[in-house]
Amino acid sequence: MPVIIREFGLQPYEDIWHAMQQFTLERTNETPDEIWVLEHLPVYTLGLNGKREHLLDPGVVPVIQCDRGGQVTYHGPGQLVIYPLLDIKRLKLNIRQLVTLLEQSMITALNQFGLTAVAKPEAPGVYINDKKIGSIGLRIKNNSSYHGISLNNNMDLTPFEHINTCGFRDLKVTQLAEFGITVSTGTLALPVVRAINTAISL
Repeated sequence: MPVIIREFGLQPYEDIWHAMQQFTLERTNETPDEIWVLEHLPVYTLGLNGKREHLLDPGVVPVIQCDRGGQVTYHGPGQLVIYPLLDIKRLKLNIRQLVTLLEQSMITALNQFGLTAVAKPEAPGVYINDKKIGSIGLRIKNNSSYHGISLNNNMDLTPFEHINTCGFRDLKVTQLAEFGITVSTGTLALPVVRAINTAISL
């Protein structure tokens, strides 16, 4: 069953979040998997167990408590967001395998731009020189995944200074632009989506 790729451009967080919930609630065993590609307007999101103490100084940026895993992160224009809406039972994936698959998809894509990134078992996500460039937060419901990954491309990183990113006090973040790589977010999405699609098609 082919995966449907949808590109949404720049979107408010809550609209997409509720659309993912609705899609997951209504899907059946015959529903094709989808991968949503987009960027978000500026927003801080707190995961299910997210602690507000990690919101140091959110200022005027909206804060939304959502139903993904993980702590607090920031989304904004210039950051690639990919939401894989997958039937993990049909794909014979457990949650750990899905996390690894998504991390490796970001690593594979970054490698195509000449960047060497790694995953850390103790802190999900993707890192270059101990700085976080890719984040992951998922929700599994009815054997299906929603929420997903974000990859920093060419954005204002300042809002990350006002939170303990992913719940870590001294965690620094980075992005492709800091390595002299200039690429549109849509272009960056291509190898990530291709890597995800390849992995779930095996």
